[in-house]
Amino acid sequence: MKTLKCDLCETTAKGETFEEWMEALQPHYMQAHPEVMNDPNGDMNKWMAENRARFDAAPVDQA
Repeated sequence: MKTLKCDLCETTAKGETFEEWMEALQPHYMQAHPEVMNDPNGDMNKWMAENRARFDAAPVDQA
């Protein structure tokens, strides 16, 4: 399990995989950052690549 901060604020989400982390972060993003979610000019591929790299580099939580 990894815990990472939102890329825009201090809120954290956990996930075993990048996809799980992204799914856990989505409700926060929808509530706290709707302007980003609804931006038609947003580059989702860039966001995915940058945040996958952050997830992959994050240490595994210690029990």
